[in-house]
Amino acid sequence: MIKFHDPRGRVGTEIDVYELAHDIRANNGSGVTVGLLANGFPDSEVFMTKIASALHERLPNIKTRLWNKGNAGIPANDKLLAEITSSCQVAISAYGH
Repeated sequence: MIKFHDPRGRVGTEIDVYELAHDIRANNGSGVTVGLLANGFPDSEVFMTKIASALHERLPNIKTRLWNKGNAGIPANDKLLAEITSSCQVAISAYGH
């Protein structure tokens, strides 16, 4: 008889289920501005521009705004974050290496 071992570990923390605050699909994105934050790595701004293009293709009424924090080695400063949160309902941040 073959016995299978499930390699997945047990989750040590409780899963925090959340609901999205905004449905960006409503009215093809009308009334929603998505903030795109490039992390400062080379081509991160190009990558976020491609994200914006994909969003516009799928949701023609959506608005996007792009920021670049300029240095991948430091966190976004409070002024930049305040500008994003005051003008956008949704934000996408690029990170990586």
